[in-house]
Amino acid sequence: MTNPTYTAPAQTRIGHVHLKVADLERAIDFYCGLLGFAITTRYGTQAAFISAGGYHHHIGLNTWYSKGAPPAPRRSAGLFHTAILYPERRDLAAIYQRLLDAGYPLTGASDHGVSEALYLDDPDENGVELYWDRPEAQWPKHPDGSLNMYTIALDLEDLLHELAA
Repeated sequence: MTNPTYTAPAQTRIGHVHLKVADLERAIDFYCGLLGFAITTRYGTQAAFISAGGYHHHIGLNTWYSKGAPPAPRRSAGLFHTAILYPERRDLAAIYQRLLDAGYPLTGASDHGVSEALYLDDPDENGVELYWDRPEAQWPKHPDGSLNMYTIALDLEDLLHELAA
């Protein structure tokens, strides 16, 4: 039986995501070539571990069960998206400009009150969210103190103004 009073420690974080991909080189081109991650280690032609800032790995990519396979059906259980958190709004603007320059399509762009996010699919049609969190003091709240998250269209032109500042 589980302990109903247990809560995960406040410092708990999602450490990494490990994705099944059909083509390792294509996935590396996307995550490293386009999004700017770096390979930290590689296991031949079957797997690679990548990160930002020298961490052992934020994302694992492998073809162990998926080499040459089609994308998972959209209407099935599984991963909805991997969320990549950028430290500042300017960093989100920079990756948005990079996506624009590469002609890489977005599937959405939203302001959630607590964060601003860009949505796209990787080459295996895994959802990817690129986002930054507003400072916690700016998060919208209901009168009872609970979060008042929402989804409205992100002003992409305003986001790009971050690069001019």
